Amino acid sequence: MPSQMAAQAAPRTVQSAAADAVLQVENLQAWYGESHILHGVNFDVRGGEVVTLLGRNGAGKTTTLKSVMGIIGKRSGSVSFEGKQIIRASSDRIARLGVAFCPEERGIFASLDVRENLMLPPQVRPGGLSLDQIFELFPNLKERLNSQGTKLSGGEQQMLAIARILRTGARFLMLDEPTEGLAPVIIQQIGKTIAELKKQGFTILLVEQNFRFASTVADRFYVMEHGKIIDTFANSDLAANMDKLHAYLGV
Repeated sequence: MPSQMAAQAAPRTVQSAAADAVLQVENLQAWYGESHILHGVNFDVRGGEVVTLLGRNGAGKTTTLKSVMGIIGKRSGSVSFEGKQIIRASSDRIARLGVAFCPEERGIFASLDVRENLMLPPQVRPGGLSLDQIFELFPNLKERLNSQGTKLSGGEQQMLAIARILRTGARFLMLDEPTEGLAPVIIQQIGKTIAELKKQGFTILLVEQNFRFASTVADRFYVMEHGKIIDTFANSDLAANMDKLHAYLGV
């Protein structure tokens, strides 16, 4: 009898998790030209969470973010954001729903100064952070407000790339490798920023090679390999999964 009750309860648990999801991805397929990159990716992100996609280079993590954002031209499956199906939506429409993407290459305009870069994206929803609020998170940017993009360090460019999307009013943030190539002190600041954004109610989907950093900020993890999700676990289960993680990631 207990086993029957457990079997009956499981579907309700899955349905409850899906109902809480801000982003629900099911059987996501994606191609670059003729190259089939994603092979049925399934995951969800719940409101107020920080969720990290882990995996080795080439596992499909960045392609997953770009597919959600509508940047990949050839994709299929289901991507639902706040209950709206967006798999066939253009990237500008997805942005106006409140989804923001911060790419690994940062996309800072070298010919514009910090203020101009910050003010460039349009506001897509009410509630974007003011410049004063942004400077509380990134005081370095206030000091460099009139500096051109070419004059910024890598860490300052990453701060600017994140700050720029916070102005738009988007509450669902996708950050691709935000600590790549940065000094430890800047990585620590990025971690504090993510923690503060979570406190403010932002939902964050993070791609990160630096597992040690990810373990300090994420609530849940999905592991990708060869364009598929192969495992998932909560932060509270990290210790019990370290051997598997070493095998998956080679860390």
